[in-house]
Amino acid sequence: MRVLEQLAKLCAVLAGVLLTAITLMTCISLIGRNTTGDSIVGAFELTGVAAGAAIALFMPLCQLRRGNIIVDFFTAGLSDSTNDKLDRFGTLLLALIFGLLAWRTTLGGINVFQAHSETQIMGFPEWIVYASMVPAFVLAGLISLHQTFFGFASADTPEAAI
Repeated sequence: MRVLEQLAKLCAVLAGVLLTAITLMTCISLIGRNTTGDSIVGAFELTGVAAGAAIALFMPLCQLRRGNIIVDFFTAGLSDSTNDKLDRFGTLLLALIFGLLAWRTTLGGINVFQAHSETQIMGFPEWIVYASMVPAFVLAGLISLHQTFFGFASADTPEAAI
């Protein structure tokens, strides 16, 4: 599990770097537009591309820390053992969903690569975004599978810190 934790943290750091870069780029573009009349051409496109990649890159750490929404209205009165089984079943479903996302994102990336699809203004190759998302989805799926079979005892979970 230690390797999965480190990879999830690395993905989150990469996502943070991406978000910081697009924030700085947006600020520079706005300052330029309001002071000299010049702005970064295609900044809007790069913001969309980087934000999509960053969201996917945050998924593994979110899953590791059990940051997904859990609706426990109907299960609050059940035993801890039953809730643990339901939580593990939920992580199995999430593993399947992340696997499906990874598979379909891979196919989408291959499709846009073969079609030489690019953003309209800057001509940024769209396959790069897909390629950055697939490993994050695979990692989130592996973390979900680990949680399904071995539970949630991790130093990074909020429950362990309490």
